[in-house]
Amino acid sequence: MKFISAAILVTLLFSMGYLMFGKLGIPEGMSAVKPFDIKRFEGTWYEVARLDHGFEKNMTHVSYTYTAKESGGFQVDNKAFDTKSGQWQTSEGKGDLIADPNEGRLKISYFGPFYGSFNIIALDQDRYEWAMATGPNARYFWILSRQKTLDNHVMQDLVRKAVGMGFKLERMIQVDQKDETVPAANPAPAKVPN
Repeated sequence: MKFISAAILVTLLFSMGYLMFGKLGIPEGMSAVKPFDIKRFEGTWYEVARLDHGFEKNMTHVSYTYTAKESGGFQVDNKAFDTKSGQWQTSEGKGDLIADPNEGRLKISYFGPFYGSFNIIALDQDRYEWAMATGPNARYFWILSRQKTLDNHVMQDLVRKAVGMGFKLERMIQVDQKDETVPAANPAPAKVPN
């Protein structure tokens, strides 16, 4: 009986993982940026705004560092401060381009074989200094910058563009990136779902 319960639990976890993260689509009516150069996208990006969701709830000072692998694909290292626990959280993911290497559609996994799409729908094509992205549906939305802040005019333009694409941004939050609000602490190990 214990074996059957364990098997059901494993199946349930894999099913939930697929439903939450195993989707490689892009919201209807949207398209990823072209041209796109993953080499230029490498490096650290700061999250300056997002539609809040479960796996980033209470997180501030969020950053992502993309590093290309010699074997292909890339590694992404996330770092964020959890205001509820008062601890830094880190996680490591892996990813690759979804199809066309000239299009800003990435697939990223933090949970074994389950990948989710990260679609870059607007990008500073000249300098790669800011980007706007979504997941497989419009409930996921991020504005990223190479700096911890983003010029107000650029931010307003991106928000207007996002609303025109159909994003509902009433609950968009500005992500706190001010250094003085975070206590000096060593990152805590990433929380792994049981």
